[in-house]
Amino acid sequence: MKVIARVRTLSLAEADLYDGFLFYERKEAGVGSYFFESLSSDIESLRLYAGIHRRVFGYHRMLAKRFPFGIYYDIERDEARVWRVLDCRKNPRWIREQLRQQR
Repeated sequence: MKVIARVRTLSLAEADLYDGFLFYERKEAGVGSYFFESLSSDIESLRLYAGIHRRVFGYHRMLAKRFPFGIYYDIERDEARVWRVLDCRKNPRWIREQLRQQR
């Protein structure tokens, strides 16, 4: 298993997290914060588990534990880079297009 020294969340992934926060917060007060904390914890777990996830559309995809979101990342040297955090309920073509914009 490769040791990951750092997990970096890139700007589009941060924007995805913020959008998810707003979506869930509009549904019920406090759920947006729970979403953000849950996904942040999932992302931080990449320090231990980076690289074990199936590759989808050219990225490793870790499924979030409590929400229907995929965390798309790659590994460069000893760093896991989170590129996007996308809602898995979306059309797979839309997800592929969002990820294709990265490369």
